[in-house]
Amino acid sequence: MKELILKYALQNAVKYKGKAHIGAVIGKVLAENPKLKKDTKKLSKEIKRIIDEVNSLPLEEQKNKLKTFSDQLKEPKKEEKDLFSIFEIKEDEQVVTAFPPEPSKYPHIGHAKSIFLNYELARKYNGKFILRFEDTNPKLADKEFYKIHLENYEWLGIKPDLVDYASDHMEEFYDLAKKMITKGYAYLCICPQDKIKKYRYEGKECTCRYLLEQEHLKRFDELFKEKEGKMVLRLKGYMQHENTTMRDPTLFRITKHPHPRHGNKYHVWPTYDFENAALDGIEGVTHRLRTKEFELRNELQNYVQNILGFKQTKIYEFARFNLEGVESSGRVIRDLIKKKKLTGWDDPSLTTLVALKRRGFLPEAIKNFVLSTGITKVEATLAWDDLIVHNKRILDARASRFFFIHNVKEIKIEKAPKQNVKLKLHPDAKEKVREFTTNDRFYIEKDDFKKFKNNKLYRLMDCLNFKKKGSKLIFHSLEHKNFKKNGDLIIHWLPKQKDLVKTEILMPDKRLIKGIAEQMVKKLKENDVIQFVRFGFCRLDKKEKNKLGFWFTHK
Repeated sequence: MKELILKYALQNAVKYKGKAHIGAVIGKVLAENPKLKKDTKKLSKEIKRIIDEVNSLPLEEQKNKLKTFSDQLKEPKKEEKDLFSIFEIKEDEQVVTAFPPEPSKYPHIGHAKSIFLNYELARKYNGKFILRFEDTNPKLADKEFYKIHLENYEWLGIKPDLVDYASDHMEEFYDLAKKMITKGYAYLCICPQDKIKKYRYEGKECTCRYLLEQEHLKRFDELFKEKEGKMVLRLKGYMQHENTTMRDPTLFRITKHPHPRHGNKYHVWPTYDFENAALDGIEGVTHRLRTKEFELRNELQNYVQNILGFKQTKIYEFARFNLEGVESSGRVIRDLIKKKKLTGWDDPSLTTLVALKRRGFLPEAIKNFVLSTGITKVEATLAWDDLIVHNKRILDARASRFFFIHNVKEIKIEKAPKQNVKLKLHPDAKEKVREFTTNDRFYIEKDDFKKFKNNKLYRLMDCLNFKKKGSKLIFHSLEHKNFKKNGDLIIHWLPKQKDLVKTEILMPDKRLIKGIAEQMVKKLKENDVIQFVRFGFCRLDKKEKNKLGFWFTHK
């Protein structure tokens, strides 16, 4: 038992700069040997005795003694979970994946999950990844959105092997449609839309279905001359099918609306199901991961692929996830922007990629977060904290630290010496420092000032120690060790000087916090993400001559 306790006491002491903690050691000991729970009183007494011995040793001696347990403390390597094991892909199997966004709105974090899953699947098996714009609804496609999708995915680090546009394949779609008519798998329907809807609900077939193939080929030629809504091409499915998508769905319809890439060249457009199934076949897409709302369409799209002679795409649907309190509907977002309730698609309350980028979320954090949510079929609502933890892990390691005071209180510390104070830009950056020239006057937060009590010891971070005596603040000492034993609060500060920088920070709730920051923030570049000490991480959004504008990222 003694060896077991000593092992974890040394490990904990080394981890916490020479001082082991009894609670942590008890937890480790009982986890390895649960039988010791029978006499916890005796165990606690023995652990305390050994911890006192360990804590009395110099840190270097603790480290040396810990080395004797190195083999026992090695943690077994965890096997990485294979996200894509559902496909049971063989080593020599060809893999071609695609991610097909509709260019009708700004991409959000849900798009990021889908594109990363398909991209990583292709990369894992040295396959091909296609970014395909599903733009065969000219009423929804918009030139602005093509550009923003491409820019956002490039920012995420996605490098497609092919960027394709469904609207560039119209002539191929028409040829495939004729092939289906000729083989008797599709027909032209001139029934009104309300009748089509009613018959699909009731499981009835219309008389159009029973015309000869030659008549339907004639109607197909007429389709290109008809008015919108007068005729559609439908699949000969099964009108009593339990899956309603198989009840003679529409494959082509007339839409007389200019297209952002093709103008008025086409007005007979394929529906999502036909275009998706056909283009997967044309591009040779072998595997695809997509969200669960398309699950019922699987049977229909596979059926279309079989008719056209294409190999079926292996598709796996996963549940969408939502972030708590975040709007993702493009229609709703457009409406809120019009009503001035959102500042734009990059409003700080949204999870559009432009909003996350502008707030200071990093591409690798977004990737880590969306992949960590897995590909379960169970829908989940996640909190912002779930995303923040991934971003903070990266920013903690790289973001420079600066001082910012937003609720300014000027103080005088009696007898404070003049100093040239050097503070690290980052705890791990030994050479990169910020320099301050100080005397006896400082700016601090009003909230910190309100906490001061008589005869308590306080510290200006990495600068000096002081006490409150009556209405005055009196210098006490410089060294941190003098504060360590009896100190009450460490606060950030700024020296009273002229070259401090006016700073504004836009919060997620659109409050604008104003204050002053240290002079060195002037050297930052737009898009730099830094940490304002005791305030949070922020991204420099706009650099003006007399003012810096930041967006708040998170704490």
